[in-house]
Amino acid sequence: MKKICYSLLILGLILSVVLFFSGVGGDEVNEIKTRGFLLVGTTGDYCPMSYFDSKTKSYVGFDIELAQDLAKALGVKVRFVQTSWKTLMKDTVDNKFDVALSGITVTDERKQQALMSRGYLNNGKTVLCRKADIGKYRDLESINSPDVRVMENPGGLNEKFAREHLPKANLIIHSVNYEIPKLIDTGVADVMITEVVEAKYYSGINKNLSAPLTDTPFTKGQIGMLLPKKNKNLLKFTNKFINEEIKSGRIEELKRKYIYYE
Repeated sequence: MKKICYSLLILGLILSVVLFFSGVGGDEVNEIKTRGFLLVGTTGDYCPMSYFDSKTKSYVGFDIELAQDLAKALGVKVRFVQTSWKTLMKDTVDNKFDVALSGITVTDERKQQALMSRGYLNNGKTVLCRKADIGKYRDLESINSPDVRVMENPGGLNEKFAREHLPKANLIIHSVNYEIPKLIDTGVADVMITEVVEAKYYSGINKNLSAPLTDTPFTKGQIGMLLPKKNKNLLKFTNKFINEEIKSGRIEELKRKYIYYE
């Protein structure tokens, strides 16, 4: 009887090892491969990183192509899952997708609730304003005034930054992020606190807008991928993937394609 129990124990251990290396029983990378598609959370409102084109009914942008590259590296297709800046972390914690790409800044606060990949694009908080006002907004002190209308989208780090560092400014919350640059152009607001990549993009495609502080942003950080805490194996895969994208020159290629300069 003891020999039988011992044999069953050995058999069980062998089976566990086989299942582990075959990806069954908790390896989300192999689960994704078996499923045949990668679920990618994205906001679709943040040019040039992630934008939903209502005409083509598809997502476009730097991070959209990067997500497609990631899915290809996994040998699967990609399926995008709509999220928002306000619900991004909750959707991540609730496992609504495998990974999120949407111009997401790597922060310690996010790392407390989820996983974040290594950074692949330098970023930081800066100013987008009308070109006619380029001399007015050179620092936070010049923006932190009741007569300066600062417009931000709700729930993201831009709103948080504005509330913390510009308490005297006239803060206006606008629900559609990609509409804000045009509203600044037309005079509905004066300033948008946003990331360097977004500020460069809009100042590059709109001659009436300017991003005077992209070389000296208020903060310095990096954009990375956000994952649920359970996806530790996928995190390892994405970090290796990012290293390869940087090494191959793919990240630079995407920068040239999507990020415009004045």
